[in-house]
Amino acid sequence: MLQAIFLVIVFLSLVLFYYGTGKDKKVLLFFSLWTVAIGIASGSGFFGHNTLPPRILVVIIPAVIYTVWLYRYLRDHQLQPGILLSVHILRIPVELVLYRLYVLGKVPVLMTFEGWNLDILTGSSALLLWLYLMVTRKSLGRRLFRIWNISGLLFLGIIVGIALLSAPSPVQQLAFDRPNRALLEFPYTLLPAVVVPVVLLSHLLCLYKLREERLRSVSLKL
Repeated sequence: MLQAIFLVIVFLSLVLFYYGTGKDKKVLLFFSLWTVAIGIASGSGFFGHNTLPPRILVVIIPAVIYTVWLYRYLRDHQLQPGILLSVHILRIPVELVLYRLYVLGKVPVLMTFEGWNLDILTGSSALLLWLYLMVTRKSLGRRLFRIWNISGLLFLGIIVGIALLSAPSPVQQLAFDRPNRALLEFPYTLLPAVVVPVVLLSHLLCLYKLREERLRSVSLKL
């Protein structure tokens, strides 16, 4: 059941990102193929071996490369900051999944909202901002939206660092009593492979649109 819930989160993140970045079918096709490839690899147990270099680099390095490429490619598209905002609401169920994985002994408490993971604050505030836009049909101020995105990037960076340093590998530095094993298993490898890059890009593209187009406010367009 938990796996199915997480796969729904992955699917929704891709759908929202697709609509928020101009409905580019090439991007959707790329993410679909990448998701299937990583899903097959993690399902076969490929990432579960403690090797040097860590096999999770097969996920991380391509994810970094395609994130840079997509940022450059998508920033000239018809971006919808209001829809990209809704991507971050999914950080709430992600945190609940991580907490359940902690209960099951597959991730350390550091990766949950009971530890050092403050990412649920970003998800909760995204929901509040989205509801405000939806109910009032007003807009968010430029400065507020910029500060919110920067804060979201900071919290995202914290949890990504914790996840990498607590994963069982020759470079592990945290949580030796309960390492981060879940992200080496299907379907949770899709978190660093797909969900984190989508969340990161949603922040970066909104900040780019604020800077380059000098948006005075952000409204919700569905």
